[in-house]
This record gives sequence, C-alpha cells and structure tokens, in this order.
Amino acid sequence: MNSPLTATQSTDNFADLKSRLKATWMTGDYDVFSRYMEQDAESFYRRLHIAPGTTVLDVGCGAGQLALIAARNGAKVTGCDIATNWLEKARARAATEGLSISFEEGDAESLPYRDGQFDVVVSLIGAMFAPRPDLVAAELTRVCRPGGTIAMANWTPEGFIGQMFRAIGKHIAPSGMPAPVLWGDPSVVRERFQNGIAHIKFTRHQYRFSYPFPPEVVVAFFRANYGPMSRAFASLDAAAQTRLHDELTGLWSAHNRADDDTTEVDGEYLQVIATRSSDEARPDSVGPRPVERTSRRAGLLADRIEQGAAALAGFTAGLSPQQWTMPMSATDRRSVGTVVHHVASVYPIEIQLAQTVGNGTAVTDVTWHAVAGLNAKHAEDQPAPDKFATLDLLRRSSREAAAAVRSFTDAQLDRAVPFSLSFGAPVTAQFVIEDHALRHSWHHLAQIKRAIGQ
Repeated sequence: MNSPLTATQSTDNFADLKSRLKATWMTGDYDVFSRYMEQDAESFYRRLHIAPGTTVLDVGCGAGQLALIAARNGAKVTGCDIATNWLEKARARAATEGLSISFEEGDAESLPYRDGQFDVVVSLIGAMFAPRPDLVAAELTRVCRPGGTIAMANWTPEGFIGQMFRAIGKHIAPSGMPAPVLWGDPSVVRERFQNGIAHIKFTRHQYRFSYPFPPEVVVAFFRANYGPMSRAFASLDAAAQTRLHDELTGLWSAHNRADDDTTEVDGEYLQVIATRSSDEARPDSVGPRPVERTSRRAGLLADRIEQGAAALAGFTAGLSPQQWTMPMSATDRRSVGTVVHHVASVYPIEIQLAQTVGNGTAVTDVTWHAVAGLNAKHAEDQPAPDKFATLDLLRRSSREAAAAVRSFTDAQLDRAVPFSLSFGAPVTAQFVIEDHALRHSWHHLAQIKRAIGQ
C-alpha cells in the first residue's frame, strides 16, 4: 500500500461543480418560494391518477411541495433532495399535518434505494437540474418497479422559465453542465430514457406563476428566495446586478397577464410519463449491481461525520478574529484556525485509510510519528488560514467524506485487518471511520472550547 499520508486534497472540477450545485439549492428560502407554486403542483399530481397506498418516490423534493400533496392523497411517500435544509422544512410541515413521509438526503444521480423499490417515481422541476442527465434517467428507471411509472415535469427551452434562464446565463459564466432545460425537449428525453422503458408520453402544460405584487417585486422575491437566482446575483458586481435586475423585470413585465399591481405569468413545462419495462432485466446503461447496494450503518456513520463537522463549523464561525488566531494551549502553539483547517484537510486521508481496511488490505506503514510529522508540516504551511475559506473547506471535505462512507457495504464495514495506528491490532473499517474521520472534529471542538475558556 502507498501511504495515504502523502496524499493531498485534489481539486476535482466535477466535485466542485456538485458542491456548488448543493450550495446553490440550499441558498434562499425554497420553502417560501414553493408555496406560491402549490396549485399547479396539485394539478400535475392529479393527472398521474395515483391510487391510495401506492409507493411514491419524489426526487428533488425540495421543501416537500409534491410529497405532501401525495401523502394527503393516501400515497406512501418518500422524498429525497440534496438540500438538507429544505428537507428539515419538509419534515416540519409533514409533522404539523400529521403525515407520515420519509424525507432523506439523496442525489438523483445515485439514489440510495433498492432496484424496483417504488411503484411511481416522480420529479417536479427537480431532477432536471442534476449535472449528469444520463445517470439521472438510469437511476429513475432503476428504482421504479417493472411496470411502474416515472413522471417528470421539466421546463422547456422555449418557455418563459427557459427564457429567464437564458437571461441569467448571459450575465454569469457557464456552469460546466448540460442545460437543464434540455429535459424539456422530447427528443432529448426519449434518447435519455431509451433503456428499460416500455413506452413514453409527452404533453405540454403551463405552470401559472401568480404573485400579489408587481413584476419588479417578483424579481426581488426570486432573488431573495430562489437559490439559482440568488447565487447568480451574488456572483456579479453592482453594475451587472442592476443590468440583470432590469432585464428580468422587463421579461416578467412583458409576459405579465395581470393589469393591476399583481403578476400572472405562464411558464411552459414538458410533462413526461414513462412506463418501466415489465421484464426483470436491468437497463443496459445501469450495469450489474451488488445485492447489497447501500448500508444503513454506513448512512448513519456518514450522518454523524457531517454532524461533527457542522458542530465544529457552527461554533468556530462565531469566534472573534482574536479567538481564531489564539494558540490552542501552552504546549500546542497552533492557532485555533490552524487546527480547524487541519481537521478539514485530513478527511481524505482518514477515508482512504478506512477504504483500505474495508478492501481487506493491512495498514502497516502508517505510524504516529509520521502523523506528528504531517501535523507539524501542516502547521508550518497554514499558520494563519483565512476563516471563511477554512470553514468552506471543512464543510466541503466533510460532505465528500460522508458521501464516501455511504458507499461502504456492511461487509466492508465489518472487515478487519492489522492496523498500525492501533499497534497492529486487527480492527474493522467501521472502527477506523469512528475513531478517525468521525471522532476527529468532536475531539478538536472540545479542545477549542477549552482553549477559549468555554
């Protein structure tokens, strides 16, 4: 084995893109934003004629808009989304209404569900924004039972929202992914769903955007609450923000059907209804999959890693500049900021160690002396790291670590090999995850609190 202590955190363009997308959808207040869109969400759901008791997966569920409608109508609903803050809002709304819905973090490109688990898989203006559409199509197909239904609503390129996206795109750099509105082109969708689908039907519908305020305020509402719009404005200087605001206000005004100080605009979307092939063969593009695709234990471990990083980030975000730069103790002269940066930077190494153990390879060449040398080199290289960049690295690294842990099977978690950091004792991959990637943030959080007297 090559020592993972020599590894460095790579900057992978695609990983950065995924991280940016998640941050985008967690910006603003999608719960407030989606409340104005519930009427036509209800219309979309009614057209699906889903019977009570049907198992439904809502992909890209946001704050629960469609999932709540499905549950109110008797479906057994699961909702998933990459934006964890809106999942919390969805859970709260379901609890208030007394609805039993499972809301879980999940990526449309790698859904954490069994093959054929759901009778109906739906996505209302959600999965269309994932960057790898072929994987999305394969995953929507895979988790739908043979003979089941896949239903999507996707903005069209020529519709109002497609025009709005083009207006935004003129002011910001390309995202590095296919245009989401291609999901509104029937020929493109048919090509993406060519495997595992018996037949597919397309119809065009209008989504009514109705607001009790004029177009200029609508633009401000989108800017405050709709993640993509908010992030687009934030990326521009003041002059460019003014130009974008004026162009969007003009677009909303030109399409406004109301003749008073309100706004009513129709946005075209493509309704996609696909039927999963009734044979048991998997789609060719998906390929063979292991029987045990996901592990509940791995998911819980990953959640705890993210919880620890969030606790560390949340506490240190409130520190003053003096506290951020103060030494940890009389014997540990590293600054608090250096230690936070240290936690963020070693996640890849800790996960690589766990993966090595999980794959059955003994770890014999990593010593505590080498660890101390690595820490000293890091302190030398990062004596005064920028606070905001460090916390961003912490959040990003912990998310990537958690995603890697979620890929472990139970068999990998239970596999034990000699591990030099435990004096050669045979330890499991789960132990390595818990004792290193998971414990690390909590350990240093406690030390930091002691250092600043809390």
